[in-house]
Amino acid sequence: MPGLHSIETAGIDELRALQLERLKWSLGHAYDNVAHYREAFDAAERHPKDLRTLEDLSRVPFLVKEDLRLNYPFGMFAVPRQDVIRIHASSGTTGKPTVVGYTRNDIDVWSDVMARSMYAAGGRRGDIAHVAYGYGLFTGGLGAHYGAERLGCTVIPMSGGQTEKQVTLINDLKPRIILITPSYCLSLIDEMENQGLDPRATSLEIGIFGAEPWSDEMRVQIEDRLGIHAVDLYGLSEVIGPGVAAECIETKDGLTVWEDHFYPEIIDPDTGEAVPDGEEGELVITSLTKEAMPVIRYRTSDITRLLPGTARTMRRIERIKGRTDDMLIIRGVNVYPSQVEVELMKVAGLAPHYQLEVVQQGNVKGIIVHVESVDQIDPDTAGDLAASATRHIKENIGITVDVRVESPGDVARSLGKAQRVVDRTR
Repeated sequence: MPGLHSIETAGIDELRALQLERLKWSLGHAYDNVAHYREAFDAAERHPKDLRTLEDLSRVPFLVKEDLRLNYPFGMFAVPRQDVIRIHASSGTTGKPTVVGYTRNDIDVWSDVMARSMYAAGGRRGDIAHVAYGYGLFTGGLGAHYGAERLGCTVIPMSGGQTEKQVTLINDLKPRIILITPSYCLSLIDEMENQGLDPRATSLEIGIFGAEPWSDEMRVQIEDRLGIHAVDLYGLSEVIGPGVAAECIETKDGLTVWEDHFYPEIIDPDTGEAVPDGEEGELVITSLTKEAMPVIRYRTSDITRLLPGTARTMRRIERIKGRTDDMLIIRGVNVYPSQVEVELMKVAGLAPHYQLEVVQQGNVKGIIVHVESVDQIDPDTAGDLAASATRHIKENIGITVDVRVESPGDVARSLGKAQRVVDRTR
């Protein structure tokens, strides 16, 4: 029966020994079976047999998303295509989609780490789990679904959209857990209130939130309005999908990386050099047990820090701050949407629905922040809220922005991942 795995609380020496054993296998498996890895290793004059310690991994070449696109569709597979029982893919909005394959064992591992993530978040056998992540090529829906079933939950495979129906099913089927993006959860809460329902009166006790960066300030809003524990979840399709790391409900202090399957590093995104645990940088992940498509030193583009374990032996990553490709440079200042979100949530009267519009202002870029008010308000009150938000952003981020307070419902909603930035300068 799924529960707390012994490796989650094993000693550091036992964990590191297991990682080294699995890392040697994973590098050898990739080198022997994937032409891209063999060519990259040979060009760097590296060989899997050179790896004698975990620290030696830092000498191995990186894998980047462009490598996956160049090997589209099946060039990164390390097993015969006939042994691949599932294919997922990214949206491909910035180029060809990245295709990911899974063997039967890969699906089992994915189900296990997702069940482990749900257990850490407070889920238990017999719970009803409402899955509002999208199903299909996106890994969110099926990853959550298989994990919930592995844990022993009753699954409601709702997917995204049909917000009114989502509310109806939550009221009628009474799930204890919801798996959903933070932005879409806010839309669900709004719909409950529009129907005259009290969101805090639902059966929901735990929300497991992933697929997009969000702030602690938004967590507080969701927990307060919905009356639940809001717990963070991390994953990405190139590595396996949701379930790479998860928050533990007893601490809610960052995401425990399931290090027996995924080895994390933090690097300086500009130089590619490793930085010590505790310093901010780009997350790099190496798979330790994947068969169909191993990833070796994959640059995730996600900005975070590695922290010591607390509820588990394994290390944690801090809540994702943003992505290197989402970072905006405004008058020389690096800005992530999540930083703006933090400042907006400090202003009483503003709702957590916002979008950043990047515009050209003379020779430099500027930002128009569109954010909703909680209630219908008059122009003077809207001006006061905008001025307060502008001041917070200037004082704490260091840039001057144009804040425009919109009426409730006027900022574009998303049925999955929120589109936080619209760049008008491209």
